[in-house]
This record gives sequence, C-alpha cells and structure tokens, in this order.
Amino acid sequence: MTVKEVLRAHARTRAVHARTQGAHARTQGARAGTQGARAECGNAKADAGAGDVGTRVEGEGGTTSSAAPAATVAAGRAAQELGIRRAEFELAVHLGLIAVVGAPGGGRPRVHEEEIARLREQPGFPDGLAERVRTVGTAEGAALLDIAPARFTRLARAGCVSPVTFYLNRYRAVVWLYLADELAAFASREPELLAGRTPLGMRTMLDSGADWRPRNWRSQRIDRLLNRTEDPWARTAVQASALDPVQLAEVVDDPYERAYLVRVRPEPVFGRPGSMAAREAMGELMLADDPDEILWRRVNLTLELDGAREDRPAPRPGDDGGIRTAPPVRAGAGVRTGTAAPASAAEPAPPFVRPGASGSAAAGVPTGKGLLARLGWRGRGAG
Repeated sequence: MTVKEVLRAHARTRAVHARTQGAHARTQGARAGTQGARAECGNAKADAGAGDVGTRVEGEGGTTSSAAPAATVAAGRAAQELGIRRAEFELAVHLGLIAVVGAPGGGRPRVHEEEIARLREQPGFPDGLAERVRTVGTAEGAALLDIAPARFTRLARAGCVSPVTFYLNRYRAVVWLYLADELAAFASREPELLAGRTPLGMRTMLDSGADWRPRNWRSQRIDRLLNRTEDPWARTAVQASALDPVQLAEVVDDPYERAYLVRVRPEPVFGRPGSMAAREAMGELMLADDPDEILWRRVNLTLELDGAREDRPAPRPGDDGGIRTAPPVRAGAGVRTGTAAPASAAEPAPPFVRPGASGSAAAGVPTGKGLLARLGWRGRGAG
C-alpha cells in the first residue's frame, strides 16, 4: 500500500470515528433530555403531592377545629343494638353500666356509638349485660335462694338484701325488685341466714315492725346520684332530696339557697315514673322517715352545704349571671364493674347487727363546733 492509500484510509477512519462520536453525543444528549423531562415530571408530581397533602392536612385541621360531635343514638336504638329491653337499658344506666351523654340543646340523653361497640365487645354479650340487670320480685327471689317467700321478705325487711327499684301493682302497693346478681352474692356470702333460726337481734327488730327496704333503696339511690356529679351545690341538692321541706328549712335557712338546690338537683336520666300515682309514691319513698336516718341526712347535708358555700355563693335576685352554675350531670361516669353500687361506708349498719343501737348514725357525727346546734336537732320522733 502506498503512502497516499494509507493517508486516505486513515482519513476515512477518522471520519467514521467523528461520525460515531457525533452520534454518541447526540444519544447522550437525548438521554439527558429524557432524564430532565423525567425529573421535571417527578418534581411536578411531588409538587402536586405536596399540594394534595397540604390540602388534606388543611382539611383535617378544619375538621378538627369544627369537629362534628361523635355519632350518638337514641336510647331506644341503643337498647335494640344491645339486645336488651328498654326497662333493662334504663336500669343499666341507673347502675352506671352504660354511659350516656346529654343531647345538644337539651332533650333525652343519648349513647355514643363507641359505648355501644365497647359493650358489644364484652365477653358473654348479649346475655352478660342482660343478666347483670335482671331483676326479680319476692317470689322469684325466694326461688332463686331456695327459701320460702316469707323468709325472703323478712331478710329484705331486715336489710340483708336491698331493692334496686320498684313498681306499683294494681292496688297501688309498692312492689320491690332486686338484682338477681346481688341475691346470688348474698347467698354465697351469708348462707347461714338462709336456713335455721333467725338471729335474735333480727327477730327483735322485725317484731318491732322495722322495714329497711325503703331506707336501703334511698341510700343506694343517693350514692349513685352523688357518683354522677362533683359540683358542690348539686351534691348538696342530692342530700337535701331526702328531707321534707320542714327539715330542709331548719338546716338550710336561706330561701335563695333552697331555691337554688331545687334548680341544680340531679335527677335520674331515665326511669322517671310516668303516672301520677308512681310520682307520688316516689316522692314519699325519697324522704327519710326514721329519726336516726333523718339525723344522718341532716349531718351529710350540713357538711355538703359548708363545702358548697366555700366554693361559691348561691345566686341572688339581680345577679348578672356571673355565678357559676352546676356542670352537667356526668351520667354513667365511673362505670362500675359490679352489678350495683354498694351502700355507703358511712351509712349505719342494719339494727340487727347491733340490737338496740337506735343512735347508730349519730355515732359517726363529726364533732365540729356547733354542728348539732346548726342541725337544729331537738330529738324529735320519726319524721
């Protein structure tokens, strides 16, 4: 090969190489453009995602700031979903087994759907909840304890078992009802009272005509109402509900305070008797009727009243509304795991435990300065 041929071959090689380099450069440029486009697309998606997240956060913030109240249902619907009758539902609320909330703007209390879900998840649902609120009368209660109805009545009159509610029969007589769970617990706790001779102290008390059923019902009712509120004036009102107007005026001598107690007094959220006869029976049963019970309620009222007065004064005519009113009743607050609220530890024991101890309530009276004088107690008889 001549020199000219070598030069021409070399020139052709360089030209091919140059074309190859140009094509490679164009390929790299295309790839760079594609990556740039992809980057821009990713940035655009990121911006869009950020905007969407911002929108969601802003929306959630708006929902939180103007959070709609949690979903609630009416009592009838709640009872249906829990598989219990309406009367059983109301008793469960009374016992603190079901928490309820006040309806916006007043009206009947309602139940959160979360509360219904909680109850439905409990072991043994739905029979478990229904069994905890099952009530029995004298005949069925006696059969449950395997004793005669007469003996069951004597045990109830002596305060061994406490009624949880009542109804009026066609003769307008009070028929007491008892929690089946409480009767079963009593049978396992006091088997010696179910057979054999009645203890002497109990016989003496029963022969004198004593009947602790109304008193025990009042005690448990007051305890449950006290558990639903921490407001001092509302607690004072609960204690005042056990005294008649004369007794109440002797302890609370300020008419404005007495009027305020009526306004803030918590009432059962359900189960108010509907008929006039039932309301009259309820009114009579709510009042303490034994001298030592009256004294005990006066003592409790005085102590609660002192705390309420320290917290804030009762409103007077012309007040501008600056006085704090009682907070709403916390129905169902402090849900219990048992079937019923136990009687107050401060409540005097039934007389058959200590025969002849008519002043059992006074034994626990605080000895504050002038307390008995403030009570206005003059050793009256019953009522």
